[in-house]
Amino acid sequence: MNRKLYSFNGGIHPEGHKDVSSTTAIRSMPLLARYVVPLRQHIGTPARILVRAGDTVLRGQPIAAAEGYVSTAVHAPTSGRVIAVEARPVPHPSGLYDLCVVIESDGLDQAAEFLPMDWKALDPSALRNRLRDAGLAGLGGAVFPSYIKLNPGAARSLDTLILNGAECEPWITCDDRLMRERAGEILQGVAVMRHMLGARQVLIGIEDNKPEALAALRAAVVDGEVEIVAVPTVYPGGAGKQLTYTLTGRENPAGARSTDIGVQVFNVGTAHALYRAVILGEPLLSRIVTVTGHVARPGNFEVRLGTPVRDLIDAAGGALAGASGEVVGGPMMGFDLEDRSAPITKAVNCILVKDRAHFPERPPALPCIRCGACARACPARLQPFELYWFSRAKDFGKAQAYDLFDCIECGCCSFVCPSHIPLVDFFRFAKSEIWEREQHKSGADQARARHEFKEFRLEREKQEKSEKLAAKVAENRAKDAPADLQAQAKHAILQAAMERAMKTREGIAPRNTEHLPPAVEQEIAAIEARRHAAEATDH
Repeated sequence: MNRKLYSFNGGIHPEGHKDVSSTTAIRSMPLLARYVVPLRQHIGTPARILVRAGDTVLRGQPIAAAEGYVSTAVHAPTSGRVIAVEARPVPHPSGLYDLCVVIESDGLDQAAEFLPMDWKALDPSALRNRLRDAGLAGLGGAVFPSYIKLNPGAARSLDTLILNGAECEPWITCDDRLMRERAGEILQGVAVMRHMLGARQVLIGIEDNKPEALAALRAAVVDGEVEIVAVPTVYPGGAGKQLTYTLTGRENPAGARSTDIGVQVFNVGTAHALYRAVILGEPLLSRIVTVTGHVARPGNFEVRLGTPVRDLIDAAGGALAGASGEVVGGPMMGFDLEDRSAPITKAVNCILVKDRAHFPERPPALPCIRCGACARACPARLQPFELYWFSRAKDFGKAQAYDLFDCIECGCCSFVCPSHIPLVDFFRFAKSEIWEREQHKSGADQARARHEFKEFRLEREKQEKSEKLAAKVAENRAKDAPADLQAQAKHAILQAAMERAMKTREGIAPRNTEHLPPAVEQEIAAIEARRHAAEATDH
């Protein structure tokens, strides 16, 4: 089928160096004496530890469980004994340590019981939970928990499933070898994905510089419902948004997800891991890693998670004389490895050993001349030179206004910059600063909300106490009401008696007052006048 393809903005054509590692079959790493398994191997919350020093474990046994929504489980890569749960070096741009489970192998490699999943009969929610417990995460680099992406949720308009086999980054060939050697297993994983998402069409995009992978997958398609599409070789044609546009012509709006335009994208490595989890019942214990560059025997290895980078390089024959360091990932989006004792995680797809010939010292950065080369190369249609100035000046509000978070950090701008400015480093710095400020703001908002709720709660308790006190007073008054009424009645009776006595006294005429001499009558009248005057004074 001839599918119409679309060309995204910008892009570059760096030298591929794919043939250095793509010509030999995938090799398996030998069992090691010790593995270091980080708890943070995915985007989101680190897994919650389930074991402690001294515990014995089996291969595939959970050693850490998913914690929160954006999280997934972690499993023991072999059988043995947990000798430590402590901070160890991990492959990360910061070079910081992180919590790891250190397992000493017993040499038996005994496995826990693996139970295949009846994915056609299982409830979709139960199936997703099983995948979460199996530790499945995206193996294309983002390591987003796969069970979340396999939930169509509210995106009922999702109609297209895209498998990303482009592998556009120079030097890396792990997906290429995986597609050549395990095409049938990848397609079985695709069938499960399609069932869970309800997608009507499935497209697998592979760059046209991988003819063997294209042929292998086309030969493995049996029902004709999966379309294998050769896409132009251009970097970063394997980025999710760019591959989606190339295959469908649909463009993600700023800040939107692919599901908002009816598309979900997975890496071919994730589809293979899904096959092993569902069909074989095996959790995510290993992945394919390219070891290339300045080593004796470059190639691709199936590596157990927790394998120290030092041991992986040794399996490739060791670094040659003149090696100048290691890069985790490719030269465009990778980062320098700080410590060879750091382990392989779900996010590591390549260990690139550098030499001076291919990786010379970066020239000193010169002032930006605003030539616009970075804007012409940017596949996200941004203005990197403007973002650079805002990031350097720490004007993060302006950087966000210029769509900083639409930057996919592909490195095209840094690659073409004539002033050798490490533009992507500035963008990563700005993003981290914004994320930190947002985190602080979120913490402050939560603290304010807690304070306001406390004030509301105290006021409510005060009002409730006041209401309870008023109710108690009313209750006591109701109990004392009969006694008060009785006292008032007695007082009323006494007052009435006094009034009757006064009236009676006023009505009695004095005796022996008849026929008195005038002088006596005058004396009595004077006495009465004084008495009335005294009574008037008292009132």
